[in-house]
Order: sequence, then structure tokens, then C-alpha cells
Amino acid sequence: MNEPHPLVALIHAVPTAPVLAQDAFTREFPQATLWNVLDDRLLTDALAAGGLTDTLRRRMLRLIAHVLDSGAEGLLLTCSSYGEVVDTARNLWGVPILKSDEAMFRAALTGPFERIAVVASTPPAVPAAVAQLRALAPRVSPHRTADIVTALSEEAATADQPEVTARHLADALAAAGGTDADVVLLAQYSLTPAREALAALLGVPVLDGTGTAAREMRDLLTARSAGSVAPATTTS
Repeated sequence: MNEPHPLVALIHAVPTAPVLAQDAFTREFPQATLWNVLDDRLLTDALAAGGLTDTLRRRMLRLIAHVLDSGAEGLLLTCSSYGEVVDTARNLWGVPILKSDEAMFRAALTGPFERIAVVASTPPAVPAAVAQLRALAPRVSPHRTADIVTALSEEAATADQPEVTARHLADALAAAGGTDADVVLLAQYSLTPAREALAALLGVPVLDGTGTAAREMRDLLTARSAGSVAPATTTS
């Protein structure tokens, strides 16, 4: 960390994400100077294509190159659907590059939870989150098998109140047979405002990626500033 206020870039795919990320960094890493980059067609185009294509992967890599080659000391992708592109980027740049929900997944996998529920409001977010969870599990919790249930509510994407979003997600989880889950993970930053309402409905912890990502970026950049030998990136 070369400056007292390190430049942290955040690449977003939905217009609501910058505000949520700003709130999280204000709480957890107020020293950071944020650079918000929004491509509000990323998620729409991924949905239209039925998932990530090589063209979309290259497009995200161009955005990553833009911010890192322009001086960003750390990068957070706030769209879980593009998390796989981070694995490629980490081989190209020697700065912390985080997927949206890594810290949240670690908390779920290392906590006292037997069954983990993943809820989302856009289809690409579900397989992306589950893939990251399963990839991370052998590294952070090698002696247990993660029991994961998923639920998708596209109605939650258009709800205009957090309580309504929470109800849609709870209904989807019930329909998926996930009411016995003992922790729920929000697979998208856009669902963060519904966290408290969903926890109240379900009676179990509900985790979101915003605050945990901000804390992880703070810890990584602080370690680099202190000359720690810890790696510059987080693997999953």
C-alpha cells in the first residue's frame, strides 16, 4: 500500500452495487479511496447468453486491465456471476483481486453450520456461488463436506422493499426444501438490504458479501503496507 489512502477499484454490473459497496467500505475500510466502474450491461448480456461466454470473459478482463494498469492497488468484483474471471486475472496482476463473496463463503464454511443455503434473484448467480463454495471448501474446511441447498427467486429482483425481497427469497427457499438450513448466504450484493428482514423471517444467520469483502481488502492491503510476506491475492 503505497499511499495512506490506497486506491481500491470496484467493478460493478448493476447500478445499485456502488452504493452498497460504498457503505461497506465506509464502515470497514474508511481509509480506502474507491474507484467505482460500472458496466450495467454485464449481467443483462450474461443472462441473454445463458451464462458467461468467451466474449464476456474478455470484456471483464479488459475492465480489470483498465483499472489495474491505471494504478488501482486492489480490486473487488461485486458481481458474483463474473467471479471465475478473477482466477485468470490473478495470474496476470500482482495485487489483491477479490471475488465478491469469498470472505462470506469462508465464514460459512468455517462456522458451526451443517447446511448452507445460497439464495439469489438472477440465475447466473446460483451456479457461480455454488462453484466458488465447492472450490473453496477443500482449502478452508478439508475434513467436512458442505451440504448446500440453493434457491432462486427472480421476483426478488424487482421487489421495491427489502421486506418484500426477503419474503420472496424465503418462499423460494421453502419451495427448494431449504428451511432446515442453518445459515443463508446472499449470492448478490443487490440483496444486501434484505439481510436483516430475511434473518428475522428464517430465524437463522444471513450473511452478505459486502462487509466481509471490505474487511478482507483492508487486511490484505494493510499486510502489504507492513511488508508482510503474505500473498497479494486470495485464492479459492
